[in-house]
Amino acid sequence: MAVTAPPMRVLIGKVGLDGHDRGVKLIARALRDAGMEVIYTGLHQMPEQIVSTAIQEDVDAIGLSILSGAHNTLFRRVLELLKEQDAGNIVLFGGGIIPDEDLLDLKAAGVKGLFRPGASMNEIVEFVKGLRS
Repeated sequence: MAVTAPPMRVLIGKVGLDGHDRGVKLIARALRDAGMEVIYTGLHQMPEQIVSTAIQEDVDAIGLSILSGAHNTLFRRVLELLKEQDAGNIVLFGGGIIPDEDLLDLKAAGVKGLFRPGASMNEIVEFVKGLRS
C-alpha cells in the first residue's frame, strides 16, 4: 500500500487595513477544493498575528492578499518575522495590486509567488501544489 503525503496546510490572510476579501475567499475555497487544508484568518490581521497562527497551525505556506498599497512593508515584515521565529521554511506567496516595479524586489526579498488581478484560480492552485515538489 502506497503512503500518501498529508495534505498541504496553507494559511490565507488579509493583512493591514484592506477590507476587501471576496477574492481571497475564492482562493481559499479553490485551494480547499484542490485537497489542501486551508486556515483563513479573516480581515485586518497584523503580520505578527499571521506568523503566530502559521506557526501554531504548522502550515507549509502563507498566502496574503494585500490591496491597500502596503505590499512592500507587509510582505517584508512577515518574512522578517518568519526568520526571527526560525520558521523560514514556511513559503510566503501573495497577491493584490502590485506595480511592476515592486514585483522583482518582493521576489528577491523572498516572496515565492505574486499574483495580480486576473490571475486564474488554476494558476494559483498549481503554484501552491508545486511548492511541495
